[in-house]
Amino acid sequence: MINIRFAEKNDTALILEFIKQLADYEHMLDQVVADEALLNEWIFEKGKAQVLIAEWEGTPCGFALFFNNFSTFLGRAGIYLEDLFVQPEFRGRGIGKALLARLAAIAVEMGCGRLEWACLDWNEPSIKFYRSLGAQPMDIWTTYRLTGDTLKAMAEKDI
Repeated sequence: MINIRFAEKNDTALILEFIKQLADYEHMLDQVVADEALLNEWIFEKGKAQVLIAEWEGTPCGFALFFNNFSTFLGRAGIYLEDLFVQPEFRGRGIGKALLARLAAIAVEMGCGRLEWACLDWNEPSIKFYRSLGAQPMDIWTTYRLTGDTLKAMAEKDI
C-alpha cells in the first residue's frame, strides 16, 4: 500500500539519503555537497522547496522535491520537480506514478499552469515511464546553468 505525505523537519536525514541514492544512480554522487543543515535551512526554515515522501506499507521508499517557478507566457506559477526517486527494490509498484499524480493534484489545486522537470538523456527507463504518462519532452529548449566560481564572477560584473 502506497502512502504519500509531506516531509517534516525530522525527515531531513531521510531526504539527504534519498538525494545521495539518486545522485549515485545518476553517477553524480561526487557532486552532492548538501548536508542536513543546508537542507533543513532551505527546505524547512526558508521554505524554498517542498518534499513529498513515498511510503510502501510504512517504509519510506522514495521522494519528490519540488518548488514553484513562474511562466510569464501563462501568467501564473507552475511546479518544477527537481528530483523524483524511488528506491530500486520498490520500483514497478506504482510509487513513482503516485508521486507524480500527487504533484499534479497539488498543481491543479494551486491553479498552476504546468508541472515540469528535466531528465538525463541517457535515462531510458525514466524517459519511457514519463512518456507513458503523457509527458512530452521539450526538445527545442536547452538548459543553461551558472554555478560556483562562474556564478560569483557573473555576480561581480560591472553593469
